Amino acid sequence: MPLARSDQDDDDNESTLLEATVPLELAGKRFDQALAEMFPDYSRSRLSEWIKSGAAQLEGEPAKPRAPVRGGETVKLRVEVGIETTAEAENIPLHLVYQDEDILVLDKPAGLVVHPGAGNPRGTLVNALLHFDPRLAELPRAGIVHRLDKDTSGLMVVSRSLKAHASLVEQLSGREVHRQYVAVVVGPMIAGGTVNAPIGRHATDRIRQAVVKEGQGREAITHYRVRERFRAHTLVECRLETGRTHQIRVHMAYAKHPLVGDPLYGGSFKLPKAATPALVEALRTFKRQALHAEKLEFVHPVSGQPMTFQSPVPADIQALVAVLRDDTAAFKG
Repeated sequence: MPLARSDQDDDDNESTLLEATVPLELAGKRFDQALAEMFPDYSRSRLSEWIKSGAAQLEGEPAKPRAPVRGGETVKLRVEVGIETTAEAENIPLHLVYQDEDILVLDKPAGLVVHPGAGNPRGTLVNALLHFDPRLAELPRAGIVHRLDKDTSGLMVVSRSLKAHASLVEQLSGREVHRQYVAVVVGPMIAGGTVNAPIGRHATDRIRQAVVKEGQGREAITHYRVRERFRAHTLVECRLETGRTHQIRVHMAYAKHPLVGDPLYGGSFKLPKAATPALVEALRTFKRQALHAEKLEFVHPVSGQPMTFQSPVPADIQALVAVLRDDTAAFKG
């Protein structure tokens, strides 16, 4: 959903103006319900306050929470500083690859949960960020504008101001952020391609996502190409055009090439025929999805300069690839 960004107020990051067009599929919904879907980074209570104060406007005018929308109207939302994130700050090490007054770029290790939840109230990236910079409590989700799954490693960008947050959300919504991943998948791929299939919540398993019928989920597009082919696996490069929950994991499984080690979408554990003992051990002991966010490109939200960051493939995936190479060579020999 494209968001337009205005310049911030002169009192330095106290507020910023977001603009968006009400999607036609929200026609008939109440104004407060439409806002909650259009601006999911903000809590419903905070959005309600902004509606009542007139900071949220419909077609340039204040509107009542229950006012129905028809779709196509312009919404303006004046976002003001306030405590948005109430998680507890914790002294958890961060691997920062870049920082300035407006953004942080970090390399997240596998195993680190991004957002606190019912099962993970502490020990998350949000807790670590709030310790590193307490001001992030004033931003939605402590400045996080995109996430990685717990067991996916790699690069993330975090905003440190409302202006930076609005710009990065706009770039993500406009598909102007380049996110490139490397993955090890099951099966020898013949060639690269594109998976263009909508993703929504699984019909029976609420933890999982799934490819669904048109109109029942959100558009999801993943481009992939073969980087190295092994006897029974493939090292692939994936580029996200959209950013849905579990997108690469769901799309690769849909393409019949699930990620190695994926507990949700990998299916039953299978070993290739005549696998070397080293490969058997490597596959049995690889306990996370083999997925790493290796490259991130975007425009700096304040300076306007193009930014490019790369993260080396972590040791566990490198070790797996080395064993796959040896197995392929042994089989050919």
